[in-house]
Amino acid sequence: MPTLYGKLYVVATPIGNLADISFRAVETLKQVDLIAAEDTRHVRMLLQHYGITNRLVSLHQHNEEKAALGLLEKLRAGQSIALVSDAGTPLLSDPGMPLVKLVKEAGLDVVPIPGACALIAALSAAGLPVNKFTFEGFTPRTSSARKTFFAEKVAGPYTWVFYESSHRILASLQDMAEIVPLDREIVIARELTKLHETIVKTNLADALERVSQDENMRKGEFVVIVDGAQIDKKEQDISAEQERILGVLLKECSIKSAVAMAAEITGGRKKLLYQAALAMGTGGEA
Repeated sequence: MPTLYGKLYVVATPIGNLADISFRAVETLKQVDLIAAEDTRHVRMLLQHYGITNRLVSLHQHNEEKAALGLLEKLRAGQSIALVSDAGTPLLSDPGMPLVKLVKEAGLDVVPIPGACALIAALSAAGLPVNKFTFEGFTPRTSSARKTFFAEKVAGPYTWVFYESSHRILASLQDMAEIVPLDREIVIARELTKLHETIVKTNLADALERVSQDENMRKGEFVVIVDGAQIDKKEQDISAEQERILGVLLKECSIKSAVAMAAEITGGRKKLLYQAALAMGTGGEA
C-alpha cells in the first residue's frame, strides 16, 4: 500500500476517569489530521483537558453510513483519522463499524490504539469465570424481547455480559428474574472509574432487591455480568475410581480395548472414558 494513503486509528478513550488514557492515544489524537467522534461536544472536553486542538467531525449512528464514505475519501487523499466514541473502545456498542469495514474492504490500514473498555474493566473485577464469556451489548428495549433474550442465555455454561441504561436497569432485572434462577450469581458494575463506582457481586434475588430499594443503584451506566449455568459434573467427568481403572488398563491395552473394558467394569460412558484416555496420553495403538 502506497504510503500516501492515510491510516484510520481506532482510539480507546476513558470511560470516566480522564487519567485512564494511554500516552500513545494522546499522541495519536495530537498527530492525526482529524478526529471522527460520536459526540463532538463530549469529546471536546477530553481534548481540551490534554491540549489537543485537532479538527473534529461527527460520526454517530444516524449519519455513519454516509459519513464513512467521506472519511474514506479523506484517507485516500492521504489524511490520517482517529475514530473515537464518547467513552471506551469504539465499535463495542458504539458507532464505527461501517467506517472500519469500509476502510478494511478498501485495503487501507486500520490501527487499534487500545485502552479503556467497560466490558473488560468489569470482567477483571467481577470474580466470575472469564475463560469463556459472551458479550451481548445492550439488551432489547421491550420486556417481551428481553425475556426471549434471557431465555436464550439462561442454560448456557459460560459467563455472559450485557450493558444496561439507568432507565431500564430495574425493568431488565425484573424480566431476568422471571427467567433466570434467583440464586444465579451476577455482578452489577455501575459508574466504572467514576466517583460513585460500585461493583456488587451477589445473586439475582438480592441484586433485584438492592436495585429496587436503593435509588442510587438505578443511576449511571451499567455492566451486568451473569454466571453461566452449572452443568452436572456427572455428565462431564469420569469418577476417580473410573480414572484409576482406566489408567491400569491403559498400561496393558490399546486405548480402544482399555475404554471398552473400563466401560464394562465401571458402567461408565464410553465417550467420556475415551476422552479421558486421550487426555492421559498412554496406552497402545487405538
